[in-house]
Amino acid sequence: MANHLSLEKQQFILNLLVEGNSLRGATRLSGVHRKTIQNLLVSYGQAAQRLMDDRLRSLRLKHVEIDEQWTFVRKKQGRLKAQEKLTRFDIGDQYHWYGVDADTKLVPCHLIGKRSADNARRLLVDLASRMRFPKPHESDPHAFKAGGYKPVVKISMDAFTGYREAVDLAFGQHVEYSQIVKDYRNADQPGRYAPPEMIHADRRGIRGIEDLLTICTSHVERCNLTVRTFVKRFVRLTIAFSKKLENLQAAVALHFCHYNFCWRPRYADDSGRAGQLRPTPAMAAGVVDTLWDIDDLFVAMRDYL
Repeated sequence: MANHLSLEKQQFILNLLVEGNSLRGATRLSGVHRKTIQNLLVSYGQAAQRLMDDRLRSLRLKHVEIDEQWTFVRKKQGRLKAQEKLTRFDIGDQYHWYGVDADTKLVPCHLIGKRSADNARRLLVDLASRMRFPKPHESDPHAFKAGGYKPVVKISMDAFTGYREAVDLAFGQHVEYSQIVKDYRNADQPGRYAPPEMIHADRRGIRGIEDLLTICTSHVERCNLTVRTFVKRFVRLTIAFSKKLENLQAAVALHFCHYNFCWRPRYADDSGRAGQLRPTPAMAAGVVDTLWDIDDLFVAMRDYL
């Protein structure tokens, strides 16, 4: 690593970052220069991504909800010059693509990039590479049983045009796939900066979906709020936006590594409110068998620096 901070200081700074502090906020609280904290973020963010790439394999997930979350790097898309729009993929509007398992709350994969069909393919291929597929002969007729493809996961997402090809490319016949299109009221009202009101949801079962009411993206949309709360770069109307794509990727990787291995969601009680603490998403998905805290995560990430 480029800096010479003590391990205790490094862990303290990372704890500040995963708890929602900005770079400047972490600077004021720790007394460490902002550039040093930024270098620390990039180093451990890349280590966190390698840790997830290594550990999140052979997953058995039931229902993955996929969404894209908007942000920008350096400046918004409307302020890019004509030449920048043609040659610079790393600035302007960026989208955070990711999926959340509705049962375990695990985030198995994510990426940062433009809202394009190519990134949709990258996300779905990455998700498929982390799933446990049946052996090839299991789809063949044998032992007096009819053959057929066994789905490995159910996927719900919005109606972005690039998703259908991406799902077919990544999963073939081994998937149950659906789309949901939500209509909103007051979404384009001038001068309004508040969540619009949803008035209708059109659920479309594309493949293998029998009960349309199971089509849902509410969990991943609720996770959007968690991301905006704990990653300052996604907070709207602030100066905490990313200036480099590499920094944004590192911050998101660090957040989701902490979320998967240390974050404890809550069960909903009978009234629908948050109740008893659940195991961490990684523990619920069978990735680890013990509860991790920030100390365990820090030690694990250091093995991937």
